[in-house]
Amino acid sequence: MNAPFRFADIPADPKDLARDCDISFFRASGPGGQHRNKTETAVRVLHRPSGTVAAATEERSQSRNRQMALARLRDKLVRALKPRKARKKTRVPARAKVARIEEKVRRGEKKRLRRIDGEG
Repeated sequence: MNAPFRFADIPADPKDLARDCDISFFRASGPGGQHRNKTETAVRVLHRPSGTVAAATEERSQSRNRQMALARLRDKLVRALKPRKARKKTRVPARAKVARIEEKVRRGEKKRLRRIDGEG
């Protein structure tokens, strides 16, 4: 069994990334007429080690769509595997706690005065 795919394993060069991928072509849908409907210019890229998929269908050129799909795949891998910064623990300031309590008291008083019997 292979080790899990890590952030450090993401290649910078799209050609290196393409070696780890299955690239398939399909017909793009949408407007574009006969050329769009008859040619397989859309590209889908499956990254085998991680199982991540990216696709590009915007351009009429298969090679440009391949470049775009590989760039999107790399962005997806970076977003998914980039180490997250540790959260810095914070606490609510004392003044904010007091303000919250005072607001609750004001709101409760307003609701008490709205009552039909007038007293609560």
